[in-house]
Amino acid sequence: MSQILLTHSYFYRFDPKQWKAAQPYPPYGALSAVALLRECGFEVNFFDTGLRHTEEDLRPVLNLARPRYLVLYDDGFNYLTKMCLTRMREAAFAMIRMGKTAGCTVIVSSSDSTDHFADYLAQGADFILLGEGEITLRELITSLENPEQADYSCIPGLAYRQSGDSPETVKSPPRPVLTDLDILPDPAWDVVDMDSYRSIWMKHHGYFMLNLATTRGCPYKCNWCAKPIYGNRYNSRSPERVVAELEFLVKTHSVTHFWMADDIFGLKPSWVQRFRDLILAKQLKIRYKIQSRVDLLLKEDTIEALAQSGCYQVWVGAESGSQKILDAMDKGTTLEEIASATRLLKSWGVEVCFFLQFGYLGETRQDIEATLHMLEQLEPHDIGISVSYPLPGTKFYDNVRALLGSKQNWEDSDDLAMMYPATFSAAFYRRLHRLTHKKFRLQQGLNAWKRWLSGKKAPLLTALKTAYYAPAAWLDQWRLNRLEKSNSHGPGI
Repeated sequence: MSQILLTHSYFYRFDPKQWKAAQPYPPYGALSAVALLRECGFEVNFFDTGLRHTEEDLRPVLNLARPRYLVLYDDGFNYLTKMCLTRMREAAFAMIRMGKTAGCTVIVSSSDSTDHFADYLAQGADFILLGEGEITLRELITSLENPEQADYSCIPGLAYRQSGDSPETVKSPPRPVLTDLDILPDPAWDVVDMDSYRSIWMKHHGYFMLNLATTRGCPYKCNWCAKPIYGNRYNSRSPERVVAELEFLVKTHSVTHFWMADDIFGLKPSWVQRFRDLILAKQLKIRYKIQSRVDLLLKEDTIEALAQSGCYQVWVGAESGSQKILDAMDKGTTLEEIASATRLLKSWGVEVCFFLQFGYLGETRQDIEATLHMLEQLEPHDIGISVSYPLPGTKFYDNVRALLGSKQNWEDSDDLAMMYPATFSAAFYRRLHRLTHKKFRLQQGLNAWKRWLSGKKAPLLTALKTAYYAPAAWLDQWRLNRLEKSNSHGPGI
């Protein structure tokens, strides 16, 4: 069997916001691909770019290993790769060129290459895996190893160029969605440099957290959400398989905290309850955080089961404090559900965190104030703020496509450029991002002072930071008001 070098194109150091956060995770999707190829008997080496300094770190590995195949397989469970950041695209292009210089057949699987396969082929990639990639990768390399039997057009989920004087791009039929996830082997955790990840987590947070996925896809149709890999379907691993993997990681690597990287955790009826029962039966002492929807959390005893199985934090897509905006997004949730889920999670001791989004089509200053009011009233544990970001394959992208400028992707996750003329300027939304964070931290500090004054325990540092956040928030509010008056427009500039 010929040798395969499998890697990916996400570099934490290339994304200053994420590198500063110091919460790196191994590329779960890439590890799954390594495991499947190994199961088929292929010789696979893995090169993890996550903590590397530059794309050039790949070159000596290629020169030493001389693999026949270079596979760039991005982690489809990492929401950062779904954002299709231009800095990571540039890294992927550079790695493709290195692979071709080294004489490799280059294969690429990612959200960005699925959306823009022609661009990746133009850089020299031989094959692009469109959508869910493991089975396509297995079939492709099997065919490449038996060229006399190869007919790549019969392999679903591929894009490639036919050879000849005028090569044409061929796109094979879509790959059927994989429904039985338990047929896949567990990720190849043994190829990860755990000590490097562990040291960063321990230094900055005092504990070690790993990522894990229990599902693929999302059946909901928020019209700004891109799903180029797993689509609008929802398929789940069995609770038994997930708990077995958790038990392995706890015993083998002494992991105590987990990030469940699913778009939605535990959507399948009774899944969370069965998961809870297995965790308790195994006596696993873990803490984990998830993403979910407020309407799902309110069903039956979901929140109770989550809390009992070790869930300590839930991130929900609150998005906006304006029902008008939620409806425009096709979010399918209500302000009442956001409030009810928040209160119920808190009653079970679970931290509630909000994803927020500003700048959606038709959003007014009144809608923005409604979002700020929601934060004041519900007091989530943490927030993550973005601006509306049109990605190919979404209804939102189709709605603003004619308005897009030349820049259509962010450089990194803190770019926050507006890609189309929204109600306010890009400068307004960047200032609003800062103001919202400062107001949020100020309120947390004031609440800490209230607890101190009433004789209850509260983090002193949080309280003391009000001395900074109070004047800083006032200054940002003044600047935001000036920007609103000028109301200069410009798509992302």
